[in-house]
Order: sequence, then C-alpha cells, then structure tokens
Amino acid sequence: MPRQHRPRSQGAQPVRFARVPLVPTAPSRAVFHAPTTTTNHMTERSSLQHLLDANHAWAEQVAREKPGFFEKLSHQQSPKYLWIGCSDSRVPANQVVALAPGEVFVHRNVANVVVHSDLNALSVIQYAVDYLKVEHIMVVGHYGCGGVLAALHGARVGLADNWLRHVHDVKMRHRGRLMHLCSQAQEDVLCEMNVIEQVGNIAQTNIVLDAWKRGQPLAVHGWCYGLKDGKVKDLGVTMSNPDEVLDVYRTAIKRYPRSPDASAQMEQPGEEG
Repeated sequence: MPRQHRPRSQGAQPVRFARVPLVPTAPSRAVFHAPTTTTNHMTERSSLQHLLDANHAWAEQVAREKPGFFEKLSHQQSPKYLWIGCSDSRVPANQVVALAPGEVFVHRNVANVVVHSDLNALSVIQYAVDYLKVEHIMVVGHYGCGGVLAALHGARVGLADNWLRHVHDVKMRHRGRLMHLCSQAQEDVLCEMNVIEQVGNIAQTNIVLDAWKRGQPLAVHGWCYGLKDGKVKDLGVTMSNPDEVLDVYRTAIKRYPRSPDASAQMEQPGEEG
C-alpha cells in the first residue's frame, strides 16, 4: 500500500538543531605529570649506583683473569645444563653449582612448577633441548620454599594461589605420606615430592619424548637445595628414557613411608588442574 504524505500546515516551521561545540570550552587536565625537579631522578639513580659499580668491577676482574671471555661468549652459548628452579632470590643457579655465564640455561618460577599448559616453561625447555642440545635438565627445589609452604598450609597469597594449586594437587595426591609427619617434616617432604612430580611432568612432554625417540642424549634430574647449608641434595630421581619414567617415579615416591591410616591409592606422575 503506497504511503500517503501529509501536507505541511501553513504555520509549521522547520526544525532547527542547535550546534554543539566539538571542542570542550574548559581545558582538560593532563593525565601524566613530568617530575617537578631533577632531584628525585638523581636520587633514584644514585640508589642503584652501587649495583652498576659492582658490575663494572666484576666485568673488569673477569676480563683480567680470562682475557677474551666476553668476546667469545658474545658469539654463542653452548650450555649442557637446563636449570629449572624457584624464583627465590636465595637460590641463584650459577653460584649454587659454580658455573660461569654461558654454562647453564635457566628458567625460574614460583615453586619450580612445570605444567603442560605453561607455554613459558615449555618454550624454554624446547629451545634448550632442540636448539641448545642440553644433555641434562635439573629441576631444583629448595627447602623452606614459600610457595610449597603456602600450598601445604592453605595460606592465601593472592594471584599466585592459582599457580600454587598445582603444588596443592601434589600434596593431595601424596597426603597419605604426609599426614603422619610433624609440620617441619611435612614441609621438607613436600618440597622434595614437588620436585619429583615436576621431573615426571617434564619427562612426559612431547619435547623430551621426541628427543629420546631420535636418540638424543638427555636426562632429567631432581634436586633440592638447602638454604641453611648451601648444599644440593640429589633426590635419586633421574629419567633418561621413556621406558623408565614410571618405575623411577614410583621408586622415588616409595622412599616416603605411607601412614598406616592412609588408604591405598595409585600414585603416578601427571599434571592435575
């Protein structure tokens, strides 16, 4: 049906729209503010100057003792070891095992966790295995680890709670081997068990399995570092081929006696969300 147009009445006036200014009449406030003086900037620089001085002194000492060291290091790196450890500032990888720069590839995170959804850790492992051709991967936990203790005692630490859920899963899987221990022993044992779990996780990645399949020499080890004496403990869990992963894992876990009150459960390496 065609639309009918109503004739405009004689007295009707066209509608006029008022113009709205596009530019605000009042000046807007600045979001960022430049420093009012250079005093604060100089103070911040001076607070870090001792680090720069220490770096220069160290570099000069190395250059004197090992002429050409930095020049050689700048061209390539060929580490034999991948260190996967905790972010704790008290556990510096190179110093703990007395290795120079270029001799150990390092990845660190809270509680030295390796899960199959962590692209950061997997990227490090893949680069170390496929390109650097490392021969040893060491998962290095440490006694008194704050992340492990938080998972053990159910402490809330913030965003890291989600990450530490993986350590909590380790605790729940092996609670039968923890429940009869005193608090200090529980903390130490869970630190060790967490390392063993991560060794199992790494050994089951496609990266490591593919390396073994093509005959590449590669072993995954579990260590734990003592903050009180500075010494590393070999947990006796080393996996160097796919056929021994489960047996090595079970043997390592069985070193921790189960409570008589604990119900039997299947324990094997694996990621749990």
